[in-house]
Amino acid sequence: MNLHLLIPSLFWPGDSLPEIYRDLPLPALETLLAKSLRTENDSQGVEAWLCRAFDVTKQQDWPVAPLTLQADSAGQMTAENHYWLRADPVHLRLEHNQIVLADSQIFRITAEEANQLADLLNRHFAADGCDPPSCNPEPARQKPVFLPLTPDRWYLRVAETPTLQTHALSVAAGRNIHVLLPSGADSMRWQGLFNEVQMLLHEHPLNQAREARGELAINGIWLWGGGIMPQSLNCPYTQVWSNATLPRSLALACATDHAALPSTATAWRQSAVAGNHLVVLDVLQEKTQYDDAYGWRESLKKLEQDWFAPLLIALKQGRLDQLTLTAIDERGSKNFTITRDDLWKFWRAAKPLVTYSA
Repeated sequence: MNLHLLIPSLFWPGDSLPEIYRDLPLPALETLLAKSLRTENDSQGVEAWLCRAFDVTKQQDWPVAPLTLQADSAGQMTAENHYWLRADPVHLRLEHNQIVLADSQIFRITAEEANQLADLLNRHFAADGCDPPSCNPEPARQKPVFLPLTPDRWYLRVAETPTLQTHALSVAAGRNIHVLLPSGADSMRWQGLFNEVQMLLHEHPLNQAREARGELAINGIWLWGGGIMPQSLNCPYTQVWSNATLPRSLALACATDHAALPSTATAWRQSAVAGNHLVVLDVLQEKTQYDDAYGWRESLKKLEQDWFAPLLIALKQGRLDQLTLTAIDERGSKNFTITRDDLWKFWRAAKPLVTYSA
């Protein structure tokens, strides 16, 4: 049995907080990294890595929107040949002359609220020739159609493919969005739509009620992941294990078994069948997005206890043939591949985690 662990933000981003690694008890993880064969590539971001792993070809963006659309619609919709964008609801806040974005990790939005806000946008843009949303919408004439298929994942169908490049929401979360807005020949139109939506949502009574309750306003959308549904995908895994939407969507598109992430490696081994497995451990990513250093350290220590230590034992006992850990961030990815025989390489002594972060 082979296991591939995808671990976004295994290393704290940049060199802004070197002391974050101090006194981190990670003997199993450090042993696994030290004994492994290490390679690197330039896959920038989780979405890019996952799409490449499933042989998805990059369009102007990695086509996340049409892939997740079919999973989120529970089979009631197909992306067909339409161009789709994700248009996820966000909170935008002015901080020190910067506009900083918060995603649904930071706030809660109900299905009723999502439907109300999307209905406002559709009615507003309908004046310019936009069809109302439905489960099987006809092609839009001029303006996009907003579909809140889940409270925090909205979709936007566009009549004609724009010349547009965007940044993933995972990249924008917790950041100043000034340099992350859409670019390309049609970017001015889409930045205009972005601003128009802000003005519409800002004054909505729903947001006034949210703020009165001490909740963050839903005062923007983030456009990203545009594309047309890929014609062919290839899954190299027997099973995919993740709580995230994109891995589930890719597995569904490939007719590959998918399951929710087990709480521990021991629970995973008890359920896994023979073959190649992808497990996505993304708990660290949300901590780095919002500069939660304490949460990152505590989450990493829990991963050591629940995943790295049991997997090291499984390797020693021959219950795993090969383990690969991929640490990924915006700078690229580092792959650490280890077999049981590699554990005997005594000259590869364990080193502190910070050694591998540069």
